Amino acid sequence: MMMLQPILGSENSERTLIYILARDEAYATEIARYFNTNLYGIQRQLEKLELGGVLVSWTSGRTRIYKFNRRYPFLEELRALLQKALSFYPADEREDLLIYRRRPRRRGKPL
Repeated sequence: MMMLQPILGSENSERTLIYILARDEAYATEIARYFNTNLYGIQRQLEKLELGGVLVSWTSGRTRIYKFNRRYPFLEELRALLQKALSFYPADEREDLLIYRRRPRRRGKPL
């Protein structure tokens, strides 16, 4: 459900920002897989947002990881706008975005 596409200019821009809002940090392949979209489009948006100062990135191994730039002057307003848009997503999609474990489950732990 894309709500900010007219403001942000592209569907991938909204997807990228919403994903990073929900998960705090992300890399391009992770975002593209989640939304089942073209990796190149996500990479372009991440580069644009970093050039604009909205995101910062660093490398971990061979992976470039992105997160919001704490020094971006409109960060609080952007987060509020994205949070509002996320609240209009269907409940199952919103829950899937927000509940995410990066660490593997402990061996033998019941589901």
